[in-house]
Amino acid sequence: MKKIKGKKITAGLTSLFLITVLVITGCIGLTGCGSSDPSQTINVFNWGEYIDEDLLRDFEDETGIKVNYTTVATCEEMYAKMKAGGVSYDVVVPSDYMVARMAEEDMIQEIDWDNVPNAQYIDEDFRNPEYDPEGKFSAPYQWGTVAIIYNKDMVDEADLTGWEILWNEKYKDNILMFDNSRDAIGIALKELGYSYNTTDEAQIREAADLLKKQKPLVQAYVMDQIFDKMENGEAAIATYYVGDYYLMLNELGEDSDIDLGLYKPEEGSNLYVDAMCIPKDAQNKEGAEKFINFLLKPENMAQNTEWISYSTAVTVGITKEGRWLCTEASSAQMADGSWEELPGNMPCVISPDRADHGMILFAPSGQVEKLHVDVVIPALHGLWGEDGTVAQTDSSVRQLVVPTA
Repeated sequence: MKKIKGKKITAGLTSLFLITVLVITGCIGLTGCGSSDPSQTINVFNWGEYIDEDLLRDFEDETGIKVNYTTVATCEEMYAKMKAGGVSYDVVVPSDYMVARMAEEDMIQEIDWDNVPNAQYIDEDFRNPEYDPEGKFSAPYQWGTVAIIYNKDMVDEADLTGWEILWNEKYKDNILMFDNSRDAIGIALKELGYSYNTTDEAQIREAADLLKKQKPLVQAYVMDQIFDKMENGEAAIATYYVGDYYLMLNELGEDSDIDLGLYKPEEGSNLYVDAMCIPKDAQNKEGAEKFINFLLKPENMAQNTEWISYSTAVTVGITKEGRWLCTEASSAQMADGSWEELPGNMPCVISPDRADHGMILFAPSGQVEKLHVDVVIPALHGLWGEDGTVAQTDSSVRQLVVPTA
């Protein structure tokens, strides 16, 4: 679920450099790039700017295995590229719901945990999760929650009474909403008092109708655009990922005139997990397991978590500088679901409905996914016909969202 704006220029230059190298070396596909011996190379497919790159170099120095690192914007894009074939990846980092889908479609393989001894540090709450109930296919990478980011000079904090503020006409044209059907429908479902994981078609349609009613109040449906808009004071309210709120604060700095706040609605929020998996066609499974084991090493995960600003599922988190990072286990005392700032200024987050996370993502059939195309996406993008059903849907969107089987 990671979406980060920071360090875009660096990422762009890195990508340009890599493209140049690939052209010069004639290395078209990823398989075997950088080494004629597949056992000395792993191809990693992860979200953009979702790792401390120093760790990649540390892994290469420690193991002698070169890392070819490729980024992706969405889980659906990751799924489509893996499904299309032509490129082999050794480690991929999908979100929870996509782990379940890939396992069901035989796209990922079981991890040999004997080769991943650092799995012992995974917090008990993140073992055998709903999306991987037998704990065969995935190791948690990072987790996070969704909340409301608001401009303290533009929002009356007395109005922060729940998700309902997103339908408050006082803030018309000052609301930024997820351009992401999964997150948007989850918020609407919570506002109505329903489960994120509902498979009830009537409830999903009711939530989609609520999103339609919200549309006239929304300034824009955004993802990464939220950074510029909120940091420049162009909107009052935005829904986004908690980790990125802390990135915004870092980018603004202490002297900024923009004063942003974070609000977690009392109805609760979803908790999502991005996880490390090994594709079925991986060329270097042994190297992939070494990489997963390396990242699960407590000091490595602590370093990575501090750089990313999300939360770790590893129970021990001490950085090289001695800063302590929060995990779910270390904040068990926060039973009331409150927020707390911990040493090192790292967020510790408990969702009061954490057992109800995943946002319609554990349905075993494609029916709920199809509703996203036929009902939810049109609610966000105004593709409704006169009869109240979808008038048009981009075929590429349908191909990505609706399972092929």
